[in-house]
Amino acid sequence: QVQLVESGGGLVQPGGSLRLSCAGPGNIFSIYRMGWYRQAPGKQRELVAGIIPGGTTNYADSVKGRFTISRANPSNMVYLQMNSLKPEDTAVYYCNARYGAIDVWGQGTQVTVSS
Repeated sequence: QVQLVESGGGLVQPGGSLRLSCAGPGNIFSIYRMGWYRQAPGKQRELVAGIIPGGTTNYADSVKGRFTISRANPSNMVYLQMNSLKPEDTAVYYCNARYGAIDVWGQGTQVTVSS
């Protein structure tokens, strides 16, 4: 069974940076579509960034130019580098892995942007 573990969240001031990490088993990230999602209180979960096995990435308009998703190959790690953080980036961030009918979520890590 695939399990994902996120880390790297925390409290940061506006304009600051954080890097989130997602660890999984073996070398699944080379064949799974990986994504970072977030959910703020009272809001629906939304896609922040995604990366497919070929390396193509996509981002939500709200984070383009500030966030970068990357995957270490061969590795079991996916990262989300977040720069120029804003209070509206405050949310629980989740790592997601998809392959066919397989859809796996991590437990989430809290990111709070506040002065």
